[in-house]
This record gives sequence, structure tokens and C-alpha cells, in this order.
Amino acid sequence: MLRAIPATLMRGGTSKGLYFNVRDLPRERSARDRVLLAAMGSPDIRQIDGVGGAHPLTSKVAVIGPATRPDADVDYLFLQVAVDKAEVSDSQNCGNILAGVGPWAIENGLVDPAGATTSVRIHMVNTASIAVAHVPTPQGSVEYEGDTRIDGVAGTAAGISIDFLDVAGSSCGALFPTGNVSDSVDGVEVTCIDNGMPVVLLAAAGFGLSGNESPEALEANAALKQRVEKIRLELGPRMNLGDVAKKTVPKMSLISPARHGGQLNTRTFIPHRVHEAIGVLGAVSVATACAVPGTVAERMAGRAASTGPRRLEIEHPTGFFTVEMDVTGSGNDVRVNRSALLRTARKLMGGEVYVPAAAWGEA
Repeated sequence: MLRAIPATLMRGGTSKGLYFNVRDLPRERSARDRVLLAAMGSPDIRQIDGVGGAHPLTSKVAVIGPATRPDADVDYLFLQVAVDKAEVSDSQNCGNILAGVGPWAIENGLVDPAGATTSVRIHMVNTASIAVAHVPTPQGSVEYEGDTRIDGVAGTAAGISIDFLDVAGSSCGALFPTGNVSDSVDGVEVTCIDNGMPVVLLAAAGFGLSGNESPEALEANAALKQRVEKIRLELGPRMNLGDVAKKTVPKMSLISPARHGGQLNTRTFIPHRVHEAIGVLGAVSVATACAVPGTVAERMAGRAASTGPRRLEIEHPTGFFTVEMDVTGSGNDVRVNRSALLRTARKLMGGEVYVPAAAWGEA
């Protein structure tokens, strides 16, 4: 027997995944995870028996429901479904999938449209923080078509502006969780930062790289991957994340001088595959590091560090990611006053996803 579960397949930013109402999934975590693995077709590197796209960026899930705190409109739990393992992780946020949460909440009756633009306050359950998505709603319905272009996505769509409120240290407990703006690990200078996503920044040159290598070339470099993972495992406890061997954080971002007029060039392990672009909140953390004196990123970016509002361009393998930042102070007295960015989303398919009844726990 197969069980049908209401679901929407959506692109959010440069990712893609299934969006569910929390009421339509099992309450018990292990049963929920079995259902999601079956829906995506994991574990299988092709995910041929599910709707997953055989890559971490297309094997994602948003679970959305009524808000459980008074300062939000909806709850959003992000779940990363592993492709080749029977694992479902809630250890991080996803700012790309976040871009589809506001539209989904409006279309599914959790939030009423309010004028030409509807602001949706989203409780990001993974890190107990708030984001505000400003969704185009002309004529009282979500508008997906528009002229906003984001690198990593073909064509254009309606722009969705997202403000992140007080996300500094949301996963690690502090913006600079080691207590320093730079540290040395395994002979490499690093900056550990968490402004919505725990990220370790490392100079690509320290690994004998130009920083302009393709994601495929980096993934094929077994010695590099082993060394990066060794550093990640050592820094996990120092970033207050504990043993990160089975976690998807921290992300490891190799940085190099900008090549196309931005602040930095990046290649990001997420954590074992290399991102074809860069994650939303990962870009926010990298941009924040560019704005703080003394970090590995700031010394490389140079002119980026100054107080007050500014726009920072973070380069990645398929283009730029623009982050609006307002940072004041220095060292451990840094205050992030604002982090904001522009994303797009598109509804791809709606209906029901089918899973074996046994995954739910039914006979």
C-alpha cells in the first residue's frame, strides 16, 4: 500500500525541495524521517525511487505550520535529506528554501495577503530566530513572475526581499564562537563565524589553490577533502557545535581575492560536496566576516571593512551574491544591525507525494 501526502515541489533561491504542512507528517521524529527518506528516494545516489534530484541542493524539505511564538506568523523547520545515507538533519537553516516559505504560507491560508506586498514573519525553528519575507501579492495573490535575476537560476522571477533579525550566533551562541576573529588550525589561519549559518573561512592559497577551481575539481581532490574535513571536525567543538561528524555544519568556505569586482571569491563545502553557488545564510556569514576588522576575510577583501550600511558582493562559481549589511563595532564587540538579501522562488508542482505505508508505520 502507498500513502499519499499533500506536498508542494518548489524552487527556493538556488535550491529545490518539498514543502509540507506540519499537520500532514508524522509527529514522531523517526517516523517523519522515514517518510521523508522514502519521498526523496534516499539512500541512493540517483534517488531514482523518489522525487529528490540526486544532489544536496535538490534534496531539501520545508515543514511549515502555525507559529508557536507570538512574534511570528508561521513556523518553518528546514530538513536536509541526505542523498546517499539514511539521514535527515535539522542542524542548520536554509535561506534558499526559506524564500519559498512566505509564498507557500500565503497560498495555503496560513497568512492573509495584505496589499501589493505581504510581509511574512517566519520563525526559523532550527535556530529559534526570525526572518521577514516580503512577498509580492498584487491582486491579493502571490506573484511568481517578475524581472529579478539571481545567479545560479536561469531566467527571472518576482523578487522576494528577506530581512534576518538577530541571527548572529543563532547556532553557535556567538557571532565569533571561538571568541576570536581568527584562529590557527592545522597550520591554517581561519575565521569561525555564525551570522545565521556556522561557517569556517579559510584562504584557498593555504591549500595550494588559486580559489578559482571548479566544484568538480575540488570534489575530485581527495587529499584536499580529507584535510578540510579534519579541520572541520576539530573546529566543531570549539564552535559549540559538538561532534560534527554527522552534522551538515559548519560549512567550509575557501576564500580567495575577488576576480570580478566583488569583495571575495568563494568555494564552499556543504560540507562534503562543493556548492555550485553559495548558500544564502552562508553568504551572509561570509559578508559579515568581510565587514569585521581582523578576520581572514576582511584582510583579503580590504576595502570592505567600514562601519554602517553597505552592499557586499560575494563571488561564487556561478556569479555573485549580494548581501546588504549594517555592522558596527569591532572584535567581540561587533553588532550586526541588519542582514538582508533578495531571492526568488517558484512553485513547480502541487499535489501528493506517495510513500510506502510501512514508512509511516502502517501495516
